[in-house]
Amino acid sequence: MTSTDAHSIHALERRRFESITEHDVDGFVDLAHPDLTYTHSSGTLDTLDSFVEKCKNNHYEYHRIDLLIEGVTVAGDTAVVISEMHADMTVGGIGRKLKNRSLGVWTRVAGTWKLLAHQATAKP
Repeated sequence: MTSTDAHSIHALERRRFESITEHDVDGFVDLAHPDLTYTHSSGTLDTLDSFVEKCKNNHYEYHRIDLLIEGVTVAGDTAVVISEMHADMTVGGIGRKLKNRSLGVWTRVAGTWKLLAHQATAKP
């Protein structure tokens, strides 16, 4: 691991959450691996295509996300991000406040980091 890799992942992780709150679906897609697995704290599972479609159709509307990145571990071409996320959002027309722990997995493909997986777990 290099500190450059960890700093890059930290910046990319912030950028992915900013793209979601700014409704920049294309920006999110640019960061994502085509085989993305996106697991929500509700247990709902999305692929890249289903997540993007739900964002475009306003099924998922992220209004605010406060992100605290607790650690980035890089091992070869894989990076794991542990964070805490507090968010205000609308899911299927219903307002929700989230307090989650989250895990992001990034993989380096042809020299470019791509988000491969997201796992959110609701905090008690």
